[in-house]
Amino acid sequence: MSITKEQVIDALRTVDDPDFKKDLVTLNMVSDVEVVGNNIRFRVTLTTPACPLKEKIKKDCMNAVSAIAPGYDIDIVMDAQVTSMRNPNINILPSVKNIICVASGKGGVGKSTVSISLALTLAAQGAKVGLIDADIHGPSIPLMLGVKGKRPEVRMVKDKHYIIPLEAHGIKILSIGLLVDERQAVVWRGPMVTSALKQFVTDCLWGKLDYLVVDMPPGTGDVHLTMAQTVNVSGAVIVTTPQEAALTDARKAVSMFRMQGINVPIFGIVENMSYFTPPELPDNKYYIFGKDGGKRLADEYEAPFLGEIPLIPSIREAGDEGLPAVRDINSPAIIRESFDKIAAELARIISIKAAERAQAQPQEATT
Repeated sequence: MSITKEQVIDALRTVDDPDFKKDLVTLNMVSDVEVVGNNIRFRVTLTTPACPLKEKIKKDCMNAVSAIAPGYDIDIVMDAQVTSMRNPNINILPSVKNIICVASGKGGVGKSTVSISLALTLAAQGAKVGLIDADIHGPSIPLMLGVKGKRPEVRMVKDKHYIIPLEAHGIKILSIGLLVDERQAVVWRGPMVTSALKQFVTDCLWGKLDYLVVDMPPGTGDVHLTMAQTVNVSGAVIVTTPQEAALTDARKAVSMFRMQGINVPIFGIVENMSYFTPPELPDNKYYIFGKDGGKRLADEYEAPFLGEIPLIPSIREAGDEGLPAVRDINSPAIIRESFDKIAAELARIISIKAAERAQAQPQEATT
């Protein structure tokens, strides 16, 4: 008995996306269904290439179609189209689907390391990613990405000068550290800082991006307000370490993003330096700064806990050498595994929130 295209589609109606609680056909994730002889081929388009459930969905599709077509060769093409949380009618960075602010409320918790590693991991999983170093007074990204001393190109487009971001390790980057001498202190008042940041988004050719990660400066001030009120930020990731001193400032960061007039969603909490693991004792964990502070913070604010990152010397060494640990094959596997998990969970949360936003928009229009 031959199998028809309609039968394949009906079989796939039994496969649900675990996050959206609907079947793939209803969600318009199935396309290009073909039945040629003894071969069945179709495409499944997920909402992010970093989807942590990709293999489960593929397996469920295979089982569903195999059940009605035993003996057929089944070819499933797994694709992804990142969804956007931003207003499609915005004028600033309209080709950027999601803008993620990475903040901490204080310095010294590894926020830049997390920003860089998240950006690189999302790119490695198939997304188009950019990274802005918004820490005007203390830019560290040029050093950590190995582009210290390089200068971005400036191009004239329609009688206006635009900055062309540099590219490193598969992502686009821009930092004040690429525009001034590394030994020169950036002694600017607030208006100059916010003006520079606005140029990073309005006078820079970022092109089409799935995610633009913004490494925010410490504290809660002008730069944070400028980003929130200028570029339609999708959400924020809060970085902390386990001890109470860091949690106190992280609480301020969460509160700032949730203030009336800012209203930036908190995508989740990342706990850095969760425990120390010596290279010679990779199975040992020493909780130097306390334990589970990030989880407690997430519970306190009813925000997702994205994951924890160990304190491993090679993370610092890799950053100093301009080769981030997530891209260094000689770094301990736990570093890449930790950021793979965090990036996948972040992408999943963004996809869910984008779907919720899309469903709410028709209702908003009628109220």
